[in-house]
Amino acid sequence: MNFRVISMAAVIAVTLFSCIPARQVEELQSKYDKCDTERSAIMSEKRDLETENTELQSNVDRMTKDMSVLTKDTTVLGTSIRKMTKQYDKINRLNDELLEKMALLQKGSNAENRKLLENLQIAQEDLQRREDELKDAQRELNEKQMALQKAQLDLEKTELVLQEREKRVNELEKIIAEKDAAVKALKDKIAAALLGFKDKGLTVEQRNGKIYISMEAKLLFPKGSTTVDPEGQKALVELAKVLQDQKELEILVEGHTDTDKLSGNGPIKDNWQLSVMRATAVVKIMLSNSTIDATQITAAGRGEHLPVDSADTEEAKAKNRRIEVILTPNLDELFEIIDSGGATTE
Repeated sequence: MNFRVISMAAVIAVTLFSCIPARQVEELQSKYDKCDTERSAIMSEKRDLETENTELQSNVDRMTKDMSVLTKDTTVLGTSIRKMTKQYDKINRLNDELLEKMALLQKGSNAENRKLLENLQIAQEDLQRREDELKDAQRELNEKQMALQKAQLDLEKTELVLQEREKRVNELEKIIAEKDAAVKALKDKIAAALLGFKDKGLTVEQRNGKIYISMEAKLLFPKGSTTVDPEGQKALVELAKVLQDQKELEILVEGHTDTDKLSGNGPIKDNWQLSVMRATAVVKIMLSNSTIDATQITAAGRGEHLPVDSADTEEAKAKNRRIEVILTPNLDELFEIIDSGGATTE
């Protein structure tokens, strides 16, 4: 399975001084949701690999146990063959003795000769039976040895596959841990830089491997306006300074409104337009006060369609009127490891 990072920063279809139509915002959201889905797939892949590791380890334990049983059987058969070989030699000596006695007693009574011949026949039959047993035991020993060699080869092959799987899982876990640590460090850095705005409707959270910076509209805009007030500009400048050195981030600036309808008599016709213009105003301030690469940042309007509080109260509406800056780390390295693992021999 192949995964690709969806670059959400290259989607701005208008210049910094124009608004994004609803259709393009929906495309941006689709790509953003796809990125979330791929990250979930990555975590699912990691869990699948861990499950496969557990199953392979169970196979290794079973094969190790089988090999131990085969080794024990081989040892027992070897001991049995050595004992039978000694008995075979003893019977051969007895047979030689009987032949000698038969030669000496051929001149004796016919009754004694018949008895010796019967004993000789019995000894020869017993010798033949033991020879057959010895051959059967040798054949069984050979089969056990071949089974043991096959089990050893299968075990070695399984261990190689297990080692490769473990290597991939460890690489994935390491990168995910590093990404999570980097995201947490950046979140802490942003929280420290914006500490002075904490009680003014600004929050910084880390969720699903991303950082969400939410600023209530009262911190940034006068009611119904798309012009950021001086206090809000200070917060945006501080945020931009922290982000300007983060070249591996994708930055999405989303504008959100409440459900109150606009009159439509002024230059701003509806909540879609208001949310887009506010997001664009925020992007312009961040770009003009930092060295952030414009290809990293996207402005989008969500209107009233993604509230944080669905209650029909003034307090809920105030929470819903907000700007959200969503920071997504670059996952190219993680996808490369997953893609390379797709060619691994099962």
